[in-house]
Amino acid sequence: MKKLLFITLMISALILTSCDNGNIAEEPNVSDALNIEDYFPLTENTKYTYKGEGNEFASYTVYIDYLKDNRIQTRTNNGGSELVRVLELKEDQLSELFFRGETYFRENFIDDEYNTGKILLKEPLEKGKSWTSGENSTSTITSINKEVVTPEGNVEAIEVTTENQQGTTIEYYAKDKGLVKVVNKGDGYEVTSTLSSIEENVPLSQTVTLFYPDIDGINLRSVDVQVNFNTNDEPKTVIENTVKDLAVFDIISPNTKINELYFNKDENSAHIDLSKEFTTEMNAGSGFEAMILKSLANTLGTYYGVQNIYLTIDGEPYESGHILMEEGEPLTVDYTNVISE
Repeated sequence: MKKLLFITLMISALILTSCDNGNIAEEPNVSDALNIEDYFPLTENTKYTYKGEGNEFASYTVYIDYLKDNRIQTRTNNGGSELVRVLELKEDQLSELFFRGETYFRENFIDDEYNTGKILLKEPLEKGKSWTSGENSTSTITSINKEVVTPEGNVEAIEVTTENQQGTTIEYYAKDKGLVKVVNKGDGYEVTSTLSSIEENVPLSQTVTLFYPDIDGINLRSVDVQVNFNTNDEPKTVIENTVKDLAVFDIISPNTKINELYFNKDENSAHIDLSKEFTTEMNAGSGFEAMILKSLANTLGTYYGVQNIYLTIDGEPYESGHILMEEGEPLTVDYTNVISE
C-alpha cells in the first residue's frame, strides 16, 4: 500500500510535560542519510491511537482523509472534537498549510491554494537545527537519538523542542513509525500523548443522519446510519450510495448521480449538483416534492453543520413542473415535523 509522510499533531488543548529519558548511546550530531519522509511513514486506511496522561483530551486517534502528491490531510479525534489539517512536504521542510477545528464532516481541503504555512520540521536533520515555526515561536532539533518509551517498546527518535509564549512543546519522531510522543508543559500543567497502537486496514467510520418523507407526506423521519470512508474516498459517492440503499422513500432515484458535493468554507454552506434524473424520474406531487427537497436539505445540513444548501441540476438552478428556484437561492435546514426512529 501507498506510504507517505506522517504528520505532527499538536492539539491546542494538549498541555504536555517533558520527560527526559536520556540518550541510548553517545549521540551523533547528524542523522546520516535520513530525511523527513523517513520519519513520516503512513499507510492508507491506518488508524493511529495515542494514549494520554494529564488531560482528558490528551488521548486521541488519527486517520488519513486524503493523500495526494506531496500533501496529506489528517483527521484527529480527541473525544471532544475533531480537527483536520493539511500538511505539505516541499523543499526539505514539512509545513502545516491548513488547520480547522470542529470539523465532523468529510471534505477534501488538500487541493486548495495556500500561502506558506507554519514549518513543523526542517532539514538537515541535525542537532541544533533551528527555525521559526510560527509567531513568536522557535523550534529546534534538540536530539536525534533520544530513547522514548512507548507501549510497543522503546524506540530511538528525533526530538524537536518548540518554545513560545504559551509554553514548551516537545515532539518525538521515530524512523518508520512517525510521531511517537508529544509533550507540552507550561506554568502549572503537564500532559503527554504517546503512540500506543497502529492498526492497518481500518476505515474512518462516521454517522450520517438521513431524512426522508413519511408516507403521509406531512412529516419527515430520520435515521442514523454508519458509513465508512477509506483514504481518498469522496463523500458524494459514499452518501449517494447510502441514500439510495437505505432510504425508505427514494429521495434520489437509482439513476440520479451526484455530480458535485462540497463544503464552502468561506460561505459556511454546502453545495450539491444532481443529474437531471433527480427531477425527470421523481414521481411526486408538489407537496411531496417539497418534502423531498426538505429531506435533502436536512440530511446535508446536519452532516455539514450548516443552514444553507445550494442545489443545482446539471449546473443549472433547480426547476421542475412544480418548483422553480432562483439562481443563488438556498434550501434551508428545517427540523419541524421530524420524527426520529
